[in-house]
Amino acid sequence: MFYYKLDNRILFSNIKYDNLEEISESSAMESKDIIYFLKKMQPLKSRRSFCISDPSLLFIEEEGLNLLKKNELSGYTLPKWILDKISHRRVACINTEYRNWRDLLKYSLPLKPSKWRVNVLGLGDVGGILVTGLRLLGGDYISQIGIYDRGDNKKRRWVLEANQILSAFDERLYPNIKGIDLEELFDCDMFVFCASVGVPPVGENVKDVRMIQLQGNSKVLANYGKMARKTGFKGIFAVVSDPVDLLCKSVFISSNTNENGEMDYEGLAPEQIRGYGLGVMHARAAYYAALNTETAHYIKEGRAYGPHGDGLIIADSIENYNPDISMYLTRKAREANLDVRETGFKPYIAPALSSGSLSLISTIKGDWHYSTTYMGGVFMGAKNRLLATGTEIERLTLPKALLGRLEETYKKLESII
Repeated sequence: MFYYKLDNRILFSNIKYDNLEEISESSAMESKDIIYFLKKMQPLKSRRSFCISDPSLLFIEEEGLNLLKKNELSGYTLPKWILDKISHRRVACINTEYRNWRDLLKYSLPLKPSKWRVNVLGLGDVGGILVTGLRLLGGDYISQIGIYDRGDNKKRRWVLEANQILSAFDERLYPNIKGIDLEELFDCDMFVFCASVGVPPVGENVKDVRMIQLQGNSKVLANYGKMARKTGFKGIFAVVSDPVDLLCKSVFISSNTNENGEMDYEGLAPEQIRGYGLGVMHARAAYYAALNTETAHYIKEGRAYGPHGDGLIIADSIENYNPDISMYLTRKAREANLDVRETGFKPYIAPALSSGSLSLISTIKGDWHYSTTYMGGVFMGAKNRLLATGTEIERLTLPKALLGRLEETYKKLESII
């Protein structure tokens, strides 16, 4: 193992970097801060950085569904002090194939007890409810919510309405709601994209509403991906609009494509982009599971994976996986939006809160939640959390039947974009 020092940070690697200052292991051991493991992987198929949550991640040669599978380290020995750092989530991996990898040594997202500044684009059905949820629940974690919409009256309305959400006679904190201009969108720690075009009206017979939105939303989103690139945005780019998984991949490509149409990876890093659609699919599965004693175990034992729509995977249990129950809950969760549409209303309240407000706050807090992150060229939804060292994806010993479903969904997402 080689040890280095750069910008007062301790780095280590099993690769020799001739352009870095090499130090002794004893010097590296003295660090009480986060340390950084350097490796080289192809940027299109790997993240720029992530949390080393178990030792085997130091030695992976490619990323994909292996990020979801628990692996035992074999054939390698590591110093105890590094293993201790890993167990306390104090090791971050950096992919030096990204030209701007050194930026990670100089910038980090606010850590508790610091609060985040969140900017929300789009004040339609989902955006308005999402802002309401952040106002009610985010006071301990968010200092300000900037809101932007092309309609000035809509923006003004939400500034007035949301700032008047207040409980009398208690000391609860509420983030201030501020109307912002287009140029201020990326002056924040988290940007939330809630704009949407092409949502079919209630009553129209549509099999998968989300795929209809892909073409229109991806064009709109590309503009903001370019804007994030131009401003050098370092925060979290959160996609709430449908279809979140494919839109995440779309904005990753557009943000990292230069004026000559070439991918140069100087825009948004893949780990900056997160999709928020799986939270409500878990909530829908939990709702239907609770209606029957034969399925109620999902709430404690189950997991949700994949996209917010076709390809969704609900596993009733990890340790006692039942294919029939899992497929039943998957179907109920996937079609729940159609059940709401049959009542004559658009299904946006639960998504705005379960996938939106609650999951965004969990991200800021560093808590486990469901969202979409980058896995080897595909944005895939799974349980994860955002720590000071980067994203930690939950890794489990997965049943073979469940793994087969995951592989099918992964390949399908990969084939679309």
